[in-house]
Amino acid sequence: MHILIVDDEPPARRRIRALLADVGDAEIVGECSNGQDAIAAIAEHKPEIVFLDIQMPGLNGFDVVKACSPTNAPLFVFVTAFDQHAIHAFDVHALDYLLKPFDKERFLDTLQRARDQIAKGDAVQTGRQLLNLLEDLKAPKKGEDRIAVKDSGRTIFVPVKQIDWIESSGNYVTIHAGVSQHLLRETMKGMESRLDPREFRRIHRNYIVNMARVAELHPWSGEEHVLVLRSGAKLPVSRRYRRNLDDR
Repeated sequence: MHILIVDDEPPARRRIRALLADVGDAEIVGECSNGQDAIAAIAEHKPEIVFLDIQMPGLNGFDVVKACSPTNAPLFVFVTAFDQHAIHAFDVHALDYLLKPFDKERFLDTLQRARDQIAKGDAVQTGRQLLNLLEDLKAPKKGEDRIAVKDSGRTIFVPVKQIDWIESSGNYVTIHAGVSQHLLRETMKGMESRLDPREFRRIHRNYIVNMARVAELHPWSGEEHVLVLRSGAKLPVSRRYRRNLDDR
C-alpha cells in the first residue's frame, strides 16, 4: 500500500510514520505539511491511502478532497481533533477517520479497514462515497452558540457573538469578550472546530478573531500585517495564516 501522510504538525506526522514502521505491506511515498503540497503529491505519487488532517492553514483537508477527481481518488483516512459535522459525514458515508489522540489499536483497525476496501477494488463505490461526502460537506457548518467556561466553582456561558478574539495561553485559551476575559482549558484547533468559520478566522498561531469586530488591516513587517479591531485592539496576522483572512 502506497501511503501519503498530510498534517501541518510534525509530531502528528511522526506519530503516523512510527505506527506504520512495523506494517509490512505499507510504504510511505511522501509527507506534506499543507494542502497545496498534498494535492501535488497525490497527483505525482498516486497513493492508495492518504492520512489527511482536516484543520490546516490555507487549504484544509476538505479542500484537498475537493481537488481530487472522485473517479480516480485515493482512499482518504481523515484525521481530526474534533469536528462534529465531519464525523457525522464520515459515519454516514462509511469513510473512516481517526480522532486525535488515537492509540495504536485504533490506528491498526483503521488501516485494516482501508486495506479491506482497497482489496475489494471497487473504485466506483469509493468515488460514490467521496461524492456523497462532498455533497454533505456543502451544508454550512454551524458553530456553537455559547462557550461554557468554569470560574470559581460556577459555569459561565459566553455567547460567541460577544467574543472579540481568542488568544492562546499555553494549555489554555483566553476568550476576550468586551471588557471580560475568560480562561478555558482548550487548544486553538479545538476552538476553531467549535466556532462558525464564516464568523471566526485563525489569523496567527496564537489568535482567532471574530470577523465582525475587524475594522482595519495594516501592513507591518515583511509580509506580515496587523489587524485593528473596533475596540482598538491590535492583533498580528502571520504570513502563514494570511490566506484565511483573504478568503474571508
